[in-house]
Amino acid sequence: MLIDDDEVCLAMGREILEARYTLYPVPSGEQAFQILQKITPDLILLDIEMPGMDGYEVLRKLKHENSTKEIPVIFLTSSSGPGNELDALRLGAIDFIAKPFSPILLVQRIENHLLMRSQGKELANSKAKKLQKAILNTFCELAEFRGKPNYEGTGRVSEYMRIMLEAMLKQGLYSDQIGSWDLEAFVDAARMHDIGKIYISDAILNKPDRLSDAEFDEIKKHTNYGLEIINRIQQQLGDACTFLDYAAVCTESHHERWDGKGYPKRQKGEGIPIAGRLMALVDVYDALLSPRPYRKQVNPNEAASEIIRGSGTSFDPALVEVFKTVLDEFTKAVNKTICN
Repeated sequence: MLIDDDEVCLAMGREILEARYTLYPVPSGEQAFQILQKITPDLILLDIEMPGMDGYEVLRKLKHENSTKEIPVIFLTSSSGPGNELDALRLGAIDFIAKPFSPILLVQRIENHLLMRSQGKELANSKAKKLQKAILNTFCELAEFRGKPNYEGTGRVSEYMRIMLEAMLKQGLYSDQIGSWDLEAFVDAARMHDIGKIYISDAILNKPDRLSDAEFDEIKKHTNYGLEIINRIQQQLGDACTFLDYAAVCTESHHERWDGKGYPKRQKGEGIPIAGRLMALVDVYDALLSPRPYRKQVNPNEAASEIIRGSGTSFDPALVEVFKTVLDEFTKAVNKTICN
């Protein structure tokens, strides 16, 4: 966006910049803020000396608004002197170009700042993803390893989910639903499905005998507890987050059954979100392979047989058919975890 009351400067800006960028030439600060309600430019070129709102006032308002405060601003002015430049930089401008400007210099300065902005975003995104992974791993380990220090299920769940999704896409199953998913985000989010267990007492989680009805009712609450945790994170984040949306569905619906006898909502058949149906199958397979205080773990063949027997009752029959085609890959994932 080029904000300048000088028609000559706006015309020159068009001539120099429109071949390289989408340019919004604006003759006043007041009009600029009207346009900024609809678009967010990557960079603003801002004249200092303008009637009405001058450049300093425009910059103050830009930096005060959450929607515009991160947009880099380069000041343009025909007034030279260290005072003007210092004032501009103090208010948050990133650069200062004197008018009349050199076309070559203007383009180079813009390209340099856009490159730095792009690199800064990439670095921030990289750090955010690393932080997300670290928090995710800690949460999942807290939920899964309480009283079970030898359990290695967290990583396996992700691998099983990835295998199922790739097979479903290859076979065209539910592709109208999962085809638009961010698969990496979904695979990571699935690992949070049992996060609500951090609110369940160790006495119940690690009980060496079968649970009583009252204890089972308590452990069933982990789906709602998990959803509450994710919703609180979402509320504090403030912005929409696909990762948390996926995590919420997996957490709430991974104990629903195809025949409607699951919990917490007793959803049935295709009334269960596809994410929950997938999570149910993967979670049970992984649970069967994992030691529990009240039973021994089974081998992969026995776990697979249990999943197949649950077709049409516990699990979506179509997903079970996909599962049958990837049994070797599931077994390899199990062996890989054991070897590691």
